Amino acid sequence: MTAPLASLLIVEDDPEISRLLADFMRREGFEVECADSGKAMDAVLQRMRPDLLVLDLMLPGEDGLSICRRLRVDENIPILMLTAKSDEIDRVVGLEMGADDYLTKPFAPRELLARVRAILRRVKAAPAKLPVRRYAFDRFVVDLDSRSIQFGDASDDSLQLTSAEFDLLGCFVLRPRRVLTRDQILDWTRGRSAEPFDRTVDMLISRLRKKLDAASPGSGLITTVRNGGYLFTPSVKQVS
Repeated sequence: MTAPLASLLIVEDDPEISRLLADFMRREGFEVECADSGKAMDAVLQRMRPDLLVLDLMLPGEDGLSICRRLRVDENIPILMLTAKSDEIDRVVGLEMGADDYLTKPFAPRELLARVRAILRRVKAAPAKLPVRRYAFDRFVVDLDSRSIQFGDASDDSLQLTSAEFDLLGCFVLRPRRVLTRDQILDWTRGRSAEPFDRTVDMLISRLRKKLDAASPGSGLITTVRNGGYLFTPSVKQVS
């Protein structure tokens, strides 16, 4: 029997939607578990760690935003948020809470499949593409293989980034002191899952900039170039 491509946990309170999505993703080769609430999700997480969480925004009891915020404290499971709301503010809040991507209902199952695959590709990038794993800049050392970042003199001082934030940092670290347009950043970090005029890159840059500035105040590592894009300002060197 062929091993599943990856494991998914779908947290959706509509039983019909949950069943349809689970059946579709299983046919595509994924292992799928379902939960209809935050409490049910916690029970599933006690016995498995999924490769990706598909999380509905509107749930009974604890909503998706609260669940996303809670999971980001202790877990780094990639999260694709589903929402029936199309307002930009809902997308922004979801990303601020740590979601890696969002998908607005109604959507085609094939679009969900494409988003899931895109997130998993970013998280499980082939190591062969990165012959040198570790880079140093300012007070930070980032390991693109283990997807970790340390700062300061103590090796146990780690910076907690979501997978989307880490992908963005990796994009900058590999292209320092070069003005990158929003379209280039979207293409390098999200590929074909990026939507036209997608503003999520601005939200991710804002989040990443805040975390880097909090660890290294006044460093100004990411600057905005008017009518140009974004610039990663420090010198970057490869380290063993």
